Amino acid sequence: MPNAAPIGIFDSGIGGLTLAHAITELMPQENIIYFGDTAHLPYGDKSATAIQAYSVKICNLLLEKNCKLILIACNSASAAAYDLVKAYVGTKAKVVNVIDPVIAYLDQNWENKTLGLIGTKQTVNSGIYANKAEALGKHIQVKSLATPLLAPMIEEGFFSNSISEHIIKEYLAQPTLQGIEGLILGCTHYPLIKPQIDAYYKGSIPVIDTSIIVAEEIKRILTAEDMLHEGKESTRQFYVSDYTDSFEKSTQIFFGEAIKLTLYPIWD
Repeated sequence: MPNAAPIGIFDSGIGGLTLAHAITELMPQENIIYFGDTAHLPYGDKSATAIQAYSVKICNLLLEKNCKLILIACNSASAAAYDLVKAYVGTKAKVVNVIDPVIAYLDQNWENKTLGLIGTKQTVNSGIYANKAEALGKHIQVKSLATPLLAPMIEEGFFSNSISEHIIKEYLAQPTLQGIEGLILGCTHYPLIKPQIDAYYKGSIPVIDTSIIVAEEIKRILTAEDMLHEGKESTRQFYVSDYTDSFEKSTQIFFGEAIKLTLYPIWD
């Protein structure tokens, strides 16, 4: 696998662009291919079986484009499809999810602590963060709360006004999240509302931005495997399975700059 081969990233929509941006900031020389399965978003309320089927089809595309590493940039898909995708991809590419790097981070930094986690229904109902944290044997408790209004709210552009502030306050005030010592943002959309969450806690509770943790883990893997791209020029391609003009405009919110989406309908 040549070092110039791209990093493949997929998500149910454009939320994973926060991860693509974090990776670009950390490793600007890396080539990136992003696929947003906008025809089926959100994954958060889909069955595990459906998410697995979508994920395998997307991986076919990313393998066709010779990706050296595939990032499942979606908590719901990471919870439901990681093991299947890893087995399916085999030795053709490295496969990374957005959950295990965070668990490793907790293992190193949060022993004997109680953490909150907010995410989609699928992620929270899977119990994957709480179970993996408990399995570390470090007495790390994760109290999870499903916050299904947040992702669609952010996608509609309501993430820095009184509407979002009210919804965020309602969620963070729930009994489940009382007594926590840190909060995990368990959805790729949520870094966009981190300033409002920080404002709610007034600096008293650290808010863990998982996009940065995952980007650092990808750099560690590529470095360890001698797969970093040393070139000075990089390319970025962005595909979606369904397309609207308004959707393309909203990508700037997630990626931090205007990007061009290409329609790539891979579904029958």
